[in-house]
Amino acid sequence: ATANPPHRPKTACVGVPGIGTDILIADPEDQRPVAVGEVGEILIAGPQVMLGYWNNPAADAETFVEVEGRRFLRSGDLGRIDDEGYVYIVDRLKRMINASGYKVWPTEVESHLYRHPAIAEACVIGAKDDYRGETVKAVVVLKPGATLDAKELATWAHTEMAAYKVPRLLEIVPELPKSGSGKVLWRHLQEAENRKHRD
Repeated sequence: ATANPPHRPKTACVGVPGIGTDILIADPEDQRPVAVGEVGEILIAGPQVMLGYWNNPAADAETFVEVEGRRFLRSGDLGRIDDEGYVYIVDRLKRMINASGYKVWPTEVESHLYRHPAIAEACVIGAKDDYRGETVKAVVVLKPGATLDAKELATWAHTEMAAYKVPRLLEIVPELPKSGSGKVLWRHLQEAENRKHRD
């Protein structure tokens, strides 16, 4: 659906929409288009997009949305488009944390955490919060010999990111769960956190 033009490529993006392909960035809740540069769900329309699920109108209703008279596939990815039309993937919609109505993208917070001098690895998940609905939790592996507590992390994080993105909870673990290819299995951590509040 996209390609990074070889004559003017940009790093960290997936490129520009291909010929006949429309990509729209929309608010995940109401599918209204957002402004250039703002993060929203990536919607895709074009000849390469499937027509729908075989005999499954319920799945079609979840997967497709009509915007301005055109049918778009909801990708489930969060992203943004810059002023030149380049598309950037920010995170997965399923990972979004809603903290007091503010949308927090875990990948963005993780990128900040990796700059902390004590943190070797980080994964950000949502944790139930009676006041905020959800709050940001950092699950981290420390560098050898390093120490860190939640207050130290919060103090440092306030200089790096907006207050609503700051991890209010910290869990230090010896290692993060990973797939065979080394990808952090954030769902395992999220499911374990969710179980704490069901029990």
